[in-house]
Amino acid sequence: MENVVLIIHLLLALGLIAVVLMQRSEGGGLGMGGGGGGAMTGRAAATALGKLTWILAGCFIVTSITLTILAAQKSSGSSVLDRVGTQAPAATEESTPAVPSADELLPPAQGDNAPLIPQAAD
Repeated sequence: MENVVLIIHLLLALGLIAVVLMQRSEGGGLGMGGGGGGAMTGRAAATALGKLTWILAGCFIVTSITLTILAAQKSSGSSVLDRVGTQAPAATEESTPAVPSADELLPPAQGDNAPLIPQAAD
């Protein structure tokens, strides 16, 4: 069910992008012109693409809410705060990686009085 709604949601998103890109510019949004001639009206004419945009946007919102409801029902039903008082599962010997000792990480010393940090030659 969730996959079907998700596919419909993606198709609606692509359709909404295509319809918005096909619409004619009103002439002021990005300064590109394309507006309609002499008189500017207070309300643009409701075109078929405008109506289709509203329909696709409404359906997109409905599928968004549906996906949110489906995800909420699928969740475990408990909050992270419900698990605050419980202890974490104990780590086993096999799952803990071995930490090398300092002797294994450091290069071998060249003598008893050898400095740990090499000195710059004068």
